[in-house]
Amino acid sequence: MKRLAFVLSGATALALAACSGNNEDALQNAEMNQPSADELNQLSNQAAMDAANAEAEALGTQQKQLQNENAAAEDDATNPTDADEQNVSGM
Repeated sequence: MKRLAFVLSGATALALAACSGNNEDALQNAEMNQPSADELNQLSNQAAMDAANAEAEALGTQQKQLQNENAAAEDDATNPTDADEQNVSGM
């Protein structure tokens, strides 16, 4: 049993040693795939503009809804007649 554990630990150590070679290719690929600072700034500015446009559109929609509600409320409002206005005996 001790021999088996020793053989397995030795094989594991050799496998790990073989995997820890030079990773320059992986590093170069990672660096190559990173966007530049100008690209990041451009993407950030575009995202900010998209957010501002979406907010402006939402506010415009809300304004139209409020205007429609106000117009409907004005149509439903009843104006008192002159007789009703003169009948203020409680005041």
